[in-house]
Amino acid sequence: MVGPFGDIEDRIFEWSPEKRRGTCDRKGSFARLVWSRTIVLIFHELSMTGAPLSMVELATELLSCGSYVKVVVLSKKGGLMSELDRRGISILEDKGEISFKAAMKADLVVAGSAVSSSWIEQYLKRNPAGSSQLVWWIMENRQEYFNRSKHILSQVKLLTFLSDVQSKQWLSWCNEANIKLKSQPMVVPLSVNDELAFASGIPSSLNTPVFTVEKMTEKSDLLRTEVRKEMGLSNKDFLLMTLGSVNPAKGQLLLLEAAHLVSVQNISQREPVVMENELSLLLDSRQNETSMKNGVGTGAFNLEINQAGKKAEVRLRLNQTSGASKKRKRRRSRSSNLSVRNDSKTMKQDQRKLRRLLSDKPRSVEQTLKILIGSIGSKSNKVLYVKGLLKFLSESSNMSKLVLWTRTTTRVASLYAAADVYIINSQGVGETFGRVTIEAMAFGLPVLGTDAGGTREIVEDKVTGLLHPPGREGTETLAQNIQFLLNNPSVGKKMGLLGRKKVQEKYLKHHTYSKLAEAFMKCMKVK
Repeated sequence: MVGPFGDIEDRIFEWSPEKRRGTCDRKGSFARLVWSRTIVLIFHELSMTGAPLSMVELATELLSCGSYVKVVVLSKKGGLMSELDRRGISILEDKGEISFKAAMKADLVVAGSAVSSSWIEQYLKRNPAGSSQLVWWIMENRQEYFNRSKHILSQVKLLTFLSDVQSKQWLSWCNEANIKLKSQPMVVPLSVNDELAFASGIPSSLNTPVFTVEKMTEKSDLLRTEVRKEMGLSNKDFLLMTLGSVNPAKGQLLLLEAAHLVSVQNISQREPVVMENELSLLLDSRQNETSMKNGVGTGAFNLEINQAGKKAEVRLRLNQTSGASKKRKRRRSRSSNLSVRNDSKTMKQDQRKLRRLLSDKPRSVEQTLKILIGSIGSKSNKVLYVKGLLKFLSESSNMSKLVLWTRTTTRVASLYAAADVYIINSQGVGETFGRVTIEAMAFGLPVLGTDAGGTREIVEDKVTGLLHPPGREGTETLAQNIQFLLNNPSVGKKMGLLGRKKVQEKYLKHHTYSKLAEAFMKCMKVK
């Protein structure tokens, strides 16, 4: 058992709990909309999992932007209460009459999970007109959640989802059940919060003249060194990491089976799954794209890669952007000049990393596989499943030496910094979105993921990571992908740089909150 490493983060980053809070973009559309408004947020639970964490960050941003926030918690089980206290987020006394009265007086109500259906149903019975000020941010993609909420979906003004695949699936279920929604749903993906962007060296509202992007990149490298030392890892150790609830849906047992195949060298050899020169070409092209955006600002490149055998043809098309679009882009950050300057610095750093990678020769040092599994202690863990993992490990002395465990925590920057590869092995329909996936990409980690759900939308196969089929039939492919990155660490680093670029283009805080502003505008009570 290793971690958490919050003390090491605090020492290296030189921050206090107050410094770790992001600041509102006062000039943005979100801040202008929510300023001085009263907003009620519905948390279905306080576990350290995707939906509750996303709602905590929404509450934090609303407070930072001058909103009056009231939180209703349907289940107080989980470990987030201390995090709410740290952020100054107060909870209403109960989830019954007091919460209903608060919602009636509010300018907007945001429910953060399909599990909130019971509260919504009771609230609308008391206040049918309240449906017009209700945004339901649904973060689940399994049919069981649809079934428990389908009877009131048509009563809510606006549904929002996390990914296109989730939205299409829920609309399909609605059609099958003859449910007519009040309006067209919106897709609002999650994002990397300011704290993690800051820690990874990506420009954020936490950067200052003292804590520059370059300085934070240096600190992130130091964090990696110190945390790996605390974990007992050497430079030869190659750390695969997966975070999340430990249960069958997350696929940790299948991951261990794949790792076992690698450890006993019982996987078939295959041709390289990725041509390194193609990644180099793609990296160079996307760096040029960023340079064009920052230096000239005339448009955005679209990249298409057509593979024929071992060759790739890259075609660039320049799309002219309208003046209005340019203005929207300029408003996205707290200070456009600071943002461009920081983006330019980040780009130059990534270009230096690229040049080093291009000059790297294949390593002769054999690397040792290590696996870090979290999150132990999560409310969503299945005890019998955890026991099954331990039984599997006990049957192989080799495997038990490879695996590290970590407790559930919100202090994850240290874990991402220490890792070499991130694995999202969600089974069945896959992840709804995959918040941890974009966080790992922000830290420059290549991602090995199942070819399903939101992971398929986020991870570009053979570009920012490698995909494998869900289920046991995907275990050998996952093992081959692990072995490939183990043998070709420079390829993984190039994938990581491309993933980091994608996060900066699509999954930062301002991307999410500009879309939330659009959603809230549709439902906000008129003054």
